[in-house]
Amino acid sequence: MTGHLYRDPAAPVADRVRDLLGRMTLTEKVGQVNQRMYGWHAYERDGDGHRLTGAFRAEVATYGGMGALYGLQRADAWSGVGFADGITAADGARVAGSVQRHVVENTRLGIPVLFVEEVPHGHQALDGTVLPVNLAVGATWDPGLYEAAAAAVGAEVRARGGHVALVSALDLVRDPRWGRAEECFGEDPYLAARLTEALVRGMRTADVAVVLKHFAGQGATVGGRNSAATELGARELHEIHLAAARAGIRAGAAGVMAAYNEFDGLPCVASRPLLTELLRERLEFDGIVMADGTAVDRLVRLTGDPVAAGAFALNAGCDLSLWDACFPRLAEAVAQGLVTERTLDTAVARVLTLKFRLGLFEQPSPRAGEQPFEPRELSERIARESITLLAHDGGVLPLAPSIRRIAVLGPNADSIAQQIGDYTAPQRPGSHHVTVLDGIRSAAPPDTEVSHAPGCDLVGGDLSGVPEAVALAAAADIAVLVLGGSSARSGDTSFDTNGAAVVTSAGSAGMTCGEGVDLADLRLPDGQLALLEAVAATGVPVVVVLVQGRPHALPDLSGTAGAVLSAWYPGPWGGRAVADVLFGAAGPEGRLPVSIPRSAAQLPVFYNAKDHGYRGYVDQPATARYAFGHGLSYTTVAYEPPRLSRAHVTPDDPTLICRVTVRNTGERPVRETVQLYLRRLSGGSSWPRVRELRGFARLDLRPGEEADAVFAIDADTLASVTRDLGLAVEPGELMLETGPSSAATQGARLVIG
Repeated sequence: MTGHLYRDPAAPVADRVRDLLGRMTLTEKVGQVNQRMYGWHAYERDGDGHRLTGAFRAEVATYGGMGALYGLQRADAWSGVGFADGITAADGARVAGSVQRHVVENTRLGIPVLFVEEVPHGHQALDGTVLPVNLAVGATWDPGLYEAAAAAVGAEVRARGGHVALVSALDLVRDPRWGRAEECFGEDPYLAARLTEALVRGMRTADVAVVLKHFAGQGATVGGRNSAATELGARELHEIHLAAARAGIRAGAAGVMAAYNEFDGLPCVASRPLLTELLRERLEFDGIVMADGTAVDRLVRLTGDPVAAGAFALNAGCDLSLWDACFPRLAEAVAQGLVTERTLDTAVARVLTLKFRLGLFEQPSPRAGEQPFEPRELSERIARESITLLAHDGGVLPLAPSIRRIAVLGPNADSIAQQIGDYTAPQRPGSHHVTVLDGIRSAAPPDTEVSHAPGCDLVGGDLSGVPEAVALAAAADIAVLVLGGSSARSGDTSFDTNGAAVVTSAGSAGMTCGEGVDLADLRLPDGQLALLEAVAATGVPVVVVLVQGRPHALPDLSGTAGAVLSAWYPGPWGGRAVADVLFGAAGPEGRLPVSIPRSAAQLPVFYNAKDHGYRGYVDQPATARYAFGHGLSYTTVAYEPPRLSRAHVTPDDPTLICRVTVRNTGERPVRETVQLYLRRLSGGSSWPRVRELRGFARLDLRPGEEADAVFAIDADTLASVTRDLGLAVEPGELMLETGPSSAATQGARLVIG
């Protein structure tokens, strides 16, 4: 085999793929598009090490190879893998190398296997570094920081033998009742696009291929119901839900994962208009399309037959399965004429191309001695930059040095599990993680007394713990209430076949958020609200810290809490980040990547809805409690109106400069996130939106200092979706608006024509 063209590293990849494909049997081809084995079934504990299982050896032998192996190093409650039997950082490269050697040395053509790993917010493996969840990343508005963190995590994945990272990036929070809101960068397509391209760039520096989840529109399911139907039209899909995919593809994403949701009558994995006509032809994507877990099997309800279901997905444009029983039967589909071998060859070629591009034929096993960069510091930086000050009476924060007694209360005050989010591996016992309580105790002056009581459970109305919490608050100078939600899974959690949690009532598994945990009512649970009311009634100043994975609907807390902070599941060291902001060692830099609703009854509440001049409901406003982009600081900042270098441009030459002067009018330094929005007044191909984010810049200002945020406006900034669903600069009249949030802007008029 050494003389074959596909073995020649100097030959063009396309030629190597063609040569190898021509040597493969139908069975071997089917093996390359299958990913049906759970990775944790490929090995078992053997004394102090691990050995390959008979099931793994049989799978390789059945198909003359293996296309991809999912989750070799995954560990969590669903897989049942923990420190007693799983693969730690010390074992990762060795076990991956053993698996790879078996595949290469025991198959006719020696095609290496792709190791596909879950990397939702860090590598979901034992000893894998956990980052704050994507909503926290969105709250930083800092693509540069996220790119560095993605590169560090990618290096960690690659050093342990992983090749492909599955990362949520394409979903948007259009309905916060959806349990997977924490996996989104926010509600806005522009912000998600900038963070998606940062993610892909970072991972690629570590030579890790990225598969972006989920394509397309999964965040827009009706009622916030997981894996349900969407009511998206083609225009809404293009205007809102494709921006991140376009950005990720331009940045070099290796693949996308076809989502569970139905779009225009078909599950995404079976939609040729979506996967071939849109993704392949219009967006010119040449990477792989992976099915979501068991998504192909769901097509049997349409086809009545697993063989036909596999053919249905393959014909639509799906290249690689995940855990299903249908793709392994594609040879039967070819024999029955349900799909052509040429169509199968196209999918196989994409999988092989990725393997060649990753250099697996030349270096199938992890490189000896490769050490990952330590990403813990970056995880903590993301947490710190994501902390968002939602409300402040001006006198509570930062905590004064004169404070001597602090009561830290609430169900999320002292729980690592409840601040790290869904899709996380078990944390090593004895690890130096920091809860909010830990962080406050460490940051407080030495003579400060810090008391603690949970006060209530995460969910439910049991008030038996409230009197203890009230007593501690009454004896303190200030009370810090740590409330919110939890996506913590446990051994008692029930799971669906695809790993989603099965939660039959709020909090029945200790979860109020996460995959499979959707809420109809977005209010904080009754016990938490009762605790807040009782503590506030003592008259002690109250600071509320929300550790959460979705925007909970908030009542008007003015007069109840002196300050309200949001900390989207900030990760294992997030407690130190919260404490740094509370004590003023760091200023609150976060800005909301989502709108915070007043109630679930007013949904949808995202800021960039169609602008029909709706006046609001009779019984409550239709506006958000806190708008997209909102975030206060410990100082005051003044904005002048934006200034344009040109007030008239043409579609052929739409370039100009927009400047806005920002001044720190307070007494503390600030890092201000200046936001640029576009608002169409006339023209265009469809009814305009209220406003649309089209840029942002961060300014560091000392007290009394002023500076200009400068935005270079070009065709990408001004483009809109045309009648034929393309992107172009269209004639009309616009307002270019700048400000500290979507609800506090000033504008300058621009004519295009």
